[in-house]
Amino acid sequence: MKITMIGTSHGVPEVDGRRCSCALIEVEDRFYFIDMGTQAIEDLRVRHIPVEVVKGIFLTHMHGDHTNGLISFVDLCSWYFKEASPRIVIPEMIGVDVMKAWLMVNHNTLREDLEFQQTKEGLVYDDGVIAVTAYKTQHIEPSFAYLVEAENRRVLFTGDLKDPEIDFPIGAVQQHTHLVVAESAHFSPLKYLGILYQNEIDHLLITHYQPKMVPDVWKLKERVNVPVELATDGMEIRL
Repeated sequence: MKITMIGTSHGVPEVDGRRCSCALIEVEDRFYFIDMGTQAIEDLRVRHIPVEVVKGIFLTHMHGDHTNGLISFVDLCSWYFKEASPRIVIPEMIGVDVMKAWLMVNHNTLREDLEFQQTKEGLVYDDGVIAVTAYKTQHIEPSFAYLVEAENRRVLFTGDLKDPEIDFPIGAVQQHTHLVVAESAHFSPLKYLGILYQNEIDHLLITHYQPKMVPDVWKLKERVNVPVELATDGMEIRL
């Protein structure tokens, strides 16, 4: 499994070049997105990845910094990349109606065969290559974290949380978890301290962070034996 952090900023693009939230997962020449807050279809083209090999898109919640790139993706799949057929797992189906309206303004029509699925707690996707399980969080109503399992690896993407002490999806890490990709825009990353102490987590990657949170990342790193890193745009992790 290879994970590329396409966008790692918090609610707005940062002056250091970090864009809004988006992660790309590659398993067996198949590709999947967790969130699409930036123009991810441009990254596919630059990386010479055919749009047709994107098999799933999983949105944690409907805030624009996690979803704005989906409109351009769906737009281009509706009139140009017509062989692309990802399943789009979306927390609120009203978002599909909004995309239909926006495409109409652009003199386009949403492809009828594009598959949208509303996120519900539990297993939301399993194509025999990866399995994705959704866990409810409290950032907004509704919002979700996603546990991705593939090639005997377990990776948790927390999405945005209200507070790790309240809504971290602890059920996802009660088994050995190889990587947790966790946010730090809304609270100090030190809030993850107890979770790292009490669960078998191999690696913590802090994404979606505000610059003011960076000093606390280093404090957290000093207090745990688990590797803790700051995500940057373009970072690649192989598991």
